[in-house]
Amino acid sequence: MAISQADQTGGAKPVVVKKYANRRLYNTATSSYVTLEDLAKMIKEGGDFIVHDAKTNEDITRSVLTQIIVEQEQKGQNLLPISFLRQLIGFYGDSMQFLVPGYLEQAMVSFARNQDQMRDTLRATFGIFPFGQFEHMGKQNMALFEQALKMLSPYGVAAGAEKPDAAPRPTPPEPEDPRMQRLESQLDAMRQQLDALTKKG
Repeated sequence: MAISQADQTGGAKPVVVKKYANRRLYNTATSSYVTLEDLAKMIKEGGDFIVHDAKTNEDITRSVLTQIIVEQEQKGQNLLPISFLRQLIGFYGDSMQFLVPGYLEQAMVSFARNQDQMRDTLRATFGIFPFGQFEHMGKQNMALFEQALKMLSPYGVAAGAEKPDAAPRPTPPEPEDPRMQRLESQLDAMRQQLDALTKKG
């Protein structure tokens, strides 16, 4: 059953969805069972929801959102590159793990802010590639990436020094995390692509 944004209670509070032991999802706002596809459609329409375990009342929203992503990926709508997934998995349990959610959230906020502008530009130019507009947005995203790298580098060393049982030592800095080196290499590649676009413009 499809869910529209009008089904929400005034938009003030997220819709409460209950998940039962048989894995069925129950929308308390519409008093009907729904699917992961229905919940995905709600999000695309600007709606919001939280999911509680019907028995324990535990908040399992994160788990259900992850299931929605897995379902979308299995349909061939691949948004997550394999290299990104590998790097993300590598950060679990890492000393810099606490920085990753905030960085990803800010990156998505920046992209969401730019995508409407990108659509309008493409629509206005009828398929002509807008070098100037994309160059400006590219520079904004590059600045965001550079800021994130500056944040990650010092915190990575600091977090390593604060590990339990690690005595302070006046030794040279530890070798740079290879993942940071990969990020910096990707950043350099993006800079070169941006320079190429600027020359073409």
